[in-house]
Amino acid sequence: MAAAPPSPPPAEPARDERQSGRGGRLTLWGVAIVFLGVSLFGGHHGSRETPAAPRASGPTSSVRSDTRSTEAGDGLPHSVPTRLLIPKISVDAPFAALTLGPTGQLEPPPADNTNLVGWYAKGASPGETGTSIIAGHVDTVTSAAVFANLDQLEPGDRFSVDRADGRTANFEVDDTETFAKDAFPSERVYADADRPEARLITCAGDYDHSVKDYTDNLVVFAHLV
Repeated sequence: MAAAPPSPPPAEPARDERQSGRGGRLTLWGVAIVFLGVSLFGGHHGSRETPAAPRASGPTSSVRSDTRSTEAGDGLPHSVPTRLLIPKISVDAPFAALTLGPTGQLEPPPADNTNLVGWYAKGASPGETGTSIIAGHVDTVTSAAVFANLDQLEPGDRFSVDRADGRTANFEVDDTETFAKDAFPSERVYADADRPEARLITCAGDYDHSVKDYTDNLVVFAHLV
């Protein structure tokens, strides 16, 4: 399990992630995050004793268009995200804002809601220029969770984020990769971007009962279209 990284400097923007699983912690946080190439976050998630429910792919459909958005690839103003929609895997979930805990680790979302995603609220909002971090549980102690089928996304797939300003940020998947938590490439995943990008993150790999955490993290890389 990766050691907990330090907190970001007070002046730097941060970004969120969440928690799940048994004991009130999510199965998502053995990762470290770098904001603006400097600050780190990481964490430890919850556990489960029973396997998650079988993963079934959802119906495919088009992502919502936003007639009020700027040209493809241009950054949108900062605005709180309200809902994540990933038609291919039937995700339609509200957002919770995530913050850093006392140890400098990103706190996961509440474990009692399996259909909830979190974003690092002190970082870029989805659609804003920079790297927006969106995290979700793969499962909890009771059932599969919002990102149970995240591994089905492929380059070219699309998802959208509804925002409080009434705009919709549409994203296209560039790549999907799995990393061992003990060798998580924080700078690559979390470094600030010069265009609007997003990272969808959840746990993956084997579940290690001794540390109550998964061995890997799945990361979906995407950009605003």
